[in-house]
Amino acid sequence: MPESQPPYARRIGKWMTLAAWIIALGLLTLFFADRLDKQRNPNQNVYSRVDTGGVPEVVLKRNRFGHYITSGEVNGRPVEFLLDTGASDVAIPAQLAAALGLQQGAPMQYQTANGMVTAYLTRLDSVAIGPIVLRDVTASINPGMGDMEILLGMSVLKRIEFTQRGDTLILRPYE
Repeated sequence: MPESQPPYARRIGKWMTLAAWIIALGLLTLFFADRLDKQRNPNQNVYSRVDTGGVPEVVLKRNRFGHYITSGEVNGRPVEFLLDTGASDVAIPAQLAAALGLQQGAPMQYQTANGMVTAYLTRLDSVAIGPIVLRDVTASINPGMGDMEILLGMSVLKRIEFTQRGDTLILRPYE
C-alpha cells in the first residue's frame, strides 16, 4: 500500500501548481500584448533606405486599422505619430506636451471631427522619422486629446513627399 503524502507536501504542490499557472498567464499576456502593439504600430522600428540618388526614404506599413502609425522623435524625445493629412499642423496631447517641455502659445480655434476645439500654438525644434529630420515645425497643444499619440499633420507632411503603394507608404524629404 502506498504511503500517503504528508499534508504540507500537498499544500506545496498546490502552491507550485498555482505559481506555474500565474507565470504561464503572465507570459501569455506579455506575448499577446506585444503582438497587439505591433499590429497597432507595425513601424516601431522605422525602416529606412537610401534611393539611387542618395535621398533617404522611410517605408511605413499600414496597420490593421488602415492607419499609418510610426515611432519618431520630437525635439530628440521618442514619440508615436499617427499620420493625418486632415490635420492642419502637428497636434500634440496636452499631457504629452507637458512631458516634452513644450510651451503653450496663443490660443487657436480648430475645426475637428469632434467640433470646434481650442488648442495652443507651439513650435518644435525638430521632428524626426528615421533619417528624415525637419526643423522649426508649427504645432498645437490640444488639451482635448486623451491619448499619447501625436497627429502628424500638414505642417510636416507638406514638407515631405509621400507615395502610397498598396499597404506601404514611402516618405522622402523634399530636396
